[in-house]
Amino acid sequence: MKLSFYLYVFFLAFSLKVSAQGNPQKDWEELKDKTGWNMKRLDTLHSFLVDSTPVTGYMIIQRGKVVFQFGDVVENSYIASCRKSVLAMIYGAHVRSGEIKLDKTVKELGLDDVGGLLAVEKEASIRDIISARSGIYHLASYPGDFLSLAPKRGSVKHGTYWLYSNWDFNVAGYIFEKETGKNIYDEVERQLAIPLQMQDWKRSLQQKEGDSTRSVYPAYPMWFSTRDMARIGLLMLNKGKWGSQQLIDSKWVADMVSQKTNAAEINRNVPIFRKDPHQFGYGYLWWLWQNVSDKRLEGGYSAMGSMGQSITVFPAVDMVIVYKTKSDCERNTNFNATLKLLTYAAQSYN
Repeated sequence: MKLSFYLYVFFLAFSLKVSAQGNPQKDWEELKDKTGWNMKRLDTLHSFLVDSTPVTGYMIIQRGKVVFQFGDVVENSYIASCRKSVLAMIYGAHVRSGEIKLDKTVKELGLDDVGGLLAVEKEASIRDIISARSGIYHLASYPGDFLSLAPKRGSVKHGTYWLYSNWDFNVAGYIFEKETGKNIYDEVERQLAIPLQMQDWKRSLQQKEGDSTRSVYPAYPMWFSTRDMARIGLLMLNKGKWGSQQLIDSKWVADMVSQKTNAAEINRNVPIFRKDPHQFGYGYLWWLWQNVSDKRLEGGYSAMGSMGQSITVFPAVDMVIVYKTKSDCERNTNFNATLKLLTYAAQSYN
C-alpha cells in the first residue's frame, strides 16, 4: 500500500514537472490566470497593432500558453531572415555528432564561388560563417544584407570583423547539407515540425531561391505560420527541451545565444544601428538584446526578418513573442515598430 502511494506521488510530481514547462500539445491553450499582466497595456498594444502597423499575425506566450493573440496566426507565409536562426537550431545535433566541425575551413570544405574566392577568404571557418565574421565579402545570390558597407575584399582576417552578409548565411545552408548529407527542409521537418507538433507546417511550400550568376549558393527561404513560430520560440525558451524530449542539446542553445559580437562593434560597422533605442549583439545566427535598462529584457534574443517578422524570447519573464507581416501583401513593419511591439509586450507584465 505504501509503495503504491509513493509511486502515485512520484508520478504526480513527474507529471506536474512536465506540465510546468508549459508545452502545448496539438492546440495552443489560453493562459487563464493573467495575474501580473496589465490588461490596459495589452489593449493599447492591440490598438497599436491595428492603427500603426501592417502586422498580420502576433502572439504573446507565457508559461507555454497564449496571453495575447492578434490577426491570422494560421496562414503560412515567408519569414525572411528568421530562416537563419532556424538553421542554427538544426545545426546543433550535427555539431554534437561531429558531422559538422565548426573549425573546418572554407578551403578544407572545397568551397569556391563565381569569380573565385581569395586565398585569405578560404581561411574562414564554419564558426566564423555562422557568426557573420567570415571576412568574405562576395556577392550573395539573394538580397537583404549590408554588403555595401563591407571593407575591401581580402583586407579583413576571418573572425575579426562582423558584417551581416547573406553570402555567409547562404553558405551556412550549403555547408549544412554538404556535411550532413541531409536537406535543410527535411531536417526542419524531422527535428522541429514533427516533434513540436506544428499545426500548419507544409514541406511542399519550402524551396530554395537565388541568382546563380552572382553566387552559386542559393538561399533557403522558409514559410511558417505565426503559431508554429511560437513553438520554435518556446523550444528555445525551454533550452531545447519539449516535454520529456531534449530536441536540441541545451549546450548548443546556450552557444547560439551567447555573444560572438557585441553591440559596440555592430554599431561601429553598421552605423544605422546607432540610432536604435535598443542595442543588439550577435550569436550564432541569433540577435542578442544588450545593454538593456529594463530587467524584463535581460538575456533576451531574437530571430529577425525583413518586412516585419520576429521570434523573440525574454527568459527573465518566461515569455515568447512572435509576429509576422505577410510579404506578398507588400506590407512592411519598420524596425522602430518592431522594437515597440516587442518591448511593449514585455513591459505589459509586472
